Amino acid sequence: MSDAALPTAAEVRAAAEAVKEALDRHLAAVERRTGDEDPDVYAAFNELAAAAEEYDELLYDRYDEVTPFEIPTPDDGVPYTGPAEPAAFSVLIRRDYAVVEPPRLIAQAERVAAHDRDAELVPDGGTAGALGVLFGEYEPDEIASRYKEFGLEEGDSTLWIAASEEMAEPGEWLNSPFGHTDPEDVMHRFDVSSVFDEETDEFGEEADEDEGGHTGQDQPARPGLTPA
Repeated sequence: MSDAALPTAAEVRAAAEAVKEALDRHLAAVERRTGDEDPDVYAAFNELAAAAEEYDELLYDRYDEVTPFEIPTPDDGVPYTGPAEPAAFSVLIRRDYAVVEPPRLIAQAERVAAHDRDAELVPDGGTAGALGVLFGEYEPDEIASRYKEFGLEEGDSTLWIAASEEMAEPGEWLNSPFGHTDPEDVMHRFDVSSVFDEETDEFGEEADEDEGGHTGQDQPARPGLTPA
């Protein structure tokens, strides 16, 4: 890049100030959040991610230096190409669980079936039948918040917000509810994974071993949220 095309020192400084302001807004949103999926926190995270990326690019172009910030993105990196103002949208959620205590899961289902005539627990249904009873009784968000009570262990989870041209007709996609989603229609994606904790722990261990506290590697972020 020629000197004429380089960002100015003032532009780099302005980008740094934008990161500071975005950090303040993100912290303020976190401090007043109303739940684990607070939209204000998501919006502030996205703004912080964009500001950090802009600053990182300008800093590198001007001074050939990098920041320790790493904003995780989906591995495929598919860009959003849908409408800027979608008329409708779909929310797709995947949450993984391991059944670590089958007797506890079955006991919870038996308790529900004992008090609800519509919740029929097949005697030989095992954990498969128990899951049908529990998810028929409780909302998925309640099970996610009480998973230990049901003998479950959390795995990764992801939430996608995908744009649509118009609201689907009743029953239109029920035979294949997830097959119609194009990755390029995903406006926002939020991931939660223990991999963020593991990466952070690994960095911390390496930093302890280094007398100067610097590993020579970029420090991974642990946002728990991944914008599309």
